[in-house]
This record gives sequence, structure tokens and C-alpha cells, in this order.
Amino acid sequence: MDTVIPPPEPVLLRVAGETRRFPVRRVYCVGRNYAAHTREMGADPGREPPFFFMKPADAVVGNGACVPYPPATADLHHEVELVVALGTGGADIAPEAARDHIYGYAVGIDLTRRDLQQVAKDRARPWDTAKGFDNAAPCGDIEPAAKIGHPTRGAISLSVDGHPRQRGDLADMIWPVPEIIAHLSRLFTLHAGDLIYTGTPAGVGALRPGDRLDATIDGLAALSLTVGEAG
Repeated sequence: MDTVIPPPEPVLLRVAGETRRFPVRRVYCVGRNYAAHTREMGADPGREPPFFFMKPADAVVGNGACVPYPPATADLHHEVELVVALGTGGADIAPEAARDHIYGYAVGIDLTRRDLQQVAKDRARPWDTAKGFDNAAPCGDIEPAAKIGHPTRGAISLSVDGHPRQRGDLADMIWPVPEIIAHLSRLFTLHAGDLIYTGTPAGVGALRPGDRLDATIDGLAALSLTVGEAG
């Protein structure tokens, strides 16, 4: 089909052990899914229904990227997360059927312009400028669930220049992955290619140009990136 302007390049992630790539459709994110992080952000960690925000698909960058320090912020933060990659979709998915829709898992980092997020919170505005900027969704290689199963526990951590910053366990999630998928599928019809960032443990903190980030989750391919100078 002819287009009036060149179509955008597809966003593709590496799959561990595969030459084929995973095409990214949408990026959904879960807020406040670890009690300790919820408390450090000044909120009540009670088990209320999960809430969601989104990032553009082209905010996804792969392992080894150099991410320029974004404009309009003086407080860029890291948030390490388990990422769920969907292989099939649907609406009103039951929690007990949710894992049937998962292609695999990866380590991700939700980069956040924390100062802009605080302004948005204070003024009851959307979080788009805080969460949806260029290169804001680093994601590691996807490990197929057919090979590794479905992780429900295991250490999740992030270090900056070799110094530990974040550490938790997947078992500490307030909303486990099947319930996240079930809730999200009541709000959107999910599709193959969707990514779901499932929330971060405590220890989020500021980044500076030149920082190297190393993020790990037991059983998954590690994710590393560096923060470059402002673009």
C-alpha cells in the first residue's frame, strides 16, 4: 500500500535463542505494584485495584542501548520491572487463562522524569510527559515461557555503576501477573505484541549522564544500558 509519508520502522526486540524478533505493539505499565515502593512514593500500599499508564511503542530500546539524558528534567529515575510479552490477546481474560496468552518475559526499566511526574500529581494531570518520552522503556531480550515457565518469585535488582540501588522479589507483587492481565483486559482488548511492565520494588533513584545501569531478574537475560549526555 502506498503511503503519503514513509511508515515508521517496526519496533523489534531480541528473543533469547532465536534469530526472529518480537514485534512490539503497545506498552502498558502497572503503577505501585510493590508495597515498599508504594510507601517510598508516599502512598498507601493497600490492595486497591491496579491502575495503568502507557508508553509509546517506539520508547522501547533494547539491551546495551545508550539512552540520552532526556530534556525538560533534572530528576531522571530508574525503575526495574518484570516485563510480560503477550503472544496472543483477547478481552475479559480470566486470571486462570491469562498465562495461555504469554509469549515470554524480560527485564525492563521504566525511566521516569520524576519532577514532571510530581507536577502532574500535584495538578491532577496525566503522566504522559513523565513516563512516555523517547527511550523511556528499555527492555532486555525476551525469554520464551515455553522454555523457562512462568516466574512467580525470584530476585529482581538494579545497580548503578556497580552500586546496588533496588532489590526485591517477584513474590512481593501486590497484583501477580495473571491478575494484572485479567484487569487490563477489562479495559483494553489485548493483542499479540503487547508488553506489560509490572511495577518496581523500592529503591528508585536519580540518574546522571555517564551512569551504567545493570538490571537483573533470576532466570532472565540481564539488561544493561548507559545514560548519555543530554540529546
